Amino acid sequence: MAFTGTAHLAAPTPPTLRCFSPKLRRLPITHTLKLRPVSASLSSVDVRFPNWSPGSWKTKKAQQLPEYPDPVELESVLKTLESFPPLVFAGEARNLEERLADAAVGKAFLLQGGDCAESFKEFNGTNIRDTFRVLLQMGVVLTFGAQMPVIKVGRMAGQFAKPRSDPFEVKDGVKLPSYRGDNINGDAFDEKSRIPDPQRLIRAYLQSVGTLNLLRAFATGGYAAMQRVSQWNLDFVQHREQGDRYMELAQRVDDALGFMAAAGLTTDHPIMNTIEFWTSHECLHLPYEQALTRQDSTTGLFYDCSAHMLWVGERTRQLDGAHVEFLRGISNPLGIKVSDKMDPKELVKLCDILNPHNKPGRLTIITRMGADNMRIKLPLLIRAVRQAGLIVTWVSDPMHGNTIKAPCGLKTRSFDSIRSELRAFFDVHDQEGSHPGGVHLEMTGQNVTECIGGSKTVTFDDLNSRYHTHCDPRLNASQSLELAFAIAERLRRKRMRSASGFHKGQKDVSAIKEF
Repeated sequence: MAFTGTAHLAAPTPPTLRCFSPKLRRLPITHTLKLRPVSASLSSVDVRFPNWSPGSWKTKKAQQLPEYPDPVELESVLKTLESFPPLVFAGEARNLEERLADAAVGKAFLLQGGDCAESFKEFNGTNIRDTFRVLLQMGVVLTFGAQMPVIKVGRMAGQFAKPRSDPFEVKDGVKLPSYRGDNINGDAFDEKSRIPDPQRLIRAYLQSVGTLNLLRAFATGGYAAMQRVSQWNLDFVQHREQGDRYMELAQRVDDALGFMAAAGLTTDHPIMNTIEFWTSHECLHLPYEQALTRQDSTTGLFYDCSAHMLWVGERTRQLDGAHVEFLRGISNPLGIKVSDKMDPKELVKLCDILNPHNKPGRLTIITRMGADNMRIKLPLLIRAVRQAGLIVTWVSDPMHGNTIKAPCGLKTRSFDSIRSELRAFFDVHDQEGSHPGGVHLEMTGQNVTECIGGSKTVTFDDLNSRYHTHCDPRLNASQSLELAFAIAERLRRKRMRSASGFHKGQKDVSAIKEF
């Protein structure tokens, strides 16, 4: 749900869709581009796909799905989920799609972040609040630097399942099924915990309900009001470098709000007191996703109501696979995770399957390559997409291409490597004349020590002190804010270069550090 109003079970009336013909709107890039025509009025008949139904994915080969020992119990659980209310609503997903369409043409920036994998054990209000608060802080920093809307999307309220490179795990000669996320099995290394349990799907749904309820309250109940920007600092960040930088920026926001009030401009307008916030997760457990798919009564379109946005991962994006088959028929905004292994022609084909009408905001391409591969591979993908006339939002995931094993045996990521990949992402888009549309991060509001580096240096020796992740290492709040300041400066410099009166070589007096 985009948390800016009261949600109703009946999906709201769809907004008027803008025509994206080449004559009316072009991607503002430096190269000549002929966009594919897009229907000015996409009716339910236009966007329905032939031979598709919410269950048609079962005719395709499915990767990364668990094998349940009791299919009858699984079917009973899925029937129960089908009877439950939707977690999000069609109109909210359409609103997100409109915002992402702006990011595709450089008029907005996507901030997508949250846990690697949500867990049952760490489900509590404090953890939800702290992650939400860090995203709010990062949003303020990015908005101030970019001077454009920041689309805030959480990896929350459904990001449970995780793909595995190996279906089995071996420890001390004992071989057991891999841990696939709390909605499937347990992380304890014993035979009983690793058996897939359908009842965990019910618990995941209920936890998502609780998370969404709290997020809605935070987003619309005054907690997210701009007047509170100076109160959002986490205690363990407050007296450190990133906290000091944030408080300096918050004071500037407070001064601006004071000026507005003195000029007679009210600060009690809803836009100042509430924010739009959406949820997302990887589309992995197809039976669960199908069970929460609903047909919108106002448009006749199908939406996966487990989240506003879903993405297909590197291991499940086969053109003829079950996950792509499912995603092609739902109308949510979709993401595609792309590594250096992606062939440019295959990417174009995948975009054609998932977005045959070339609808703006429908597709977000999330690149995860590592800095060196980014500079080599990303230009080829951008050129292929441009040559095909496709409208996509380009986003960087600088986390997954930079996972290493520490000497102690724990997985970690280097903050410097993450920053280097983001620098490469922006450099390539500057080079290609395309738009860096957003960032996708695994991060938390907890004071963890899972990624090494940052201004408050976390070393290999520190990892064991607060290493809480159930899966992959996450940025902590201080590291997340530091990265937000670096991105904000890059966006600010891009804005200044394009502004009239800005001359190359003009001295930059900003206190914000760039990459």
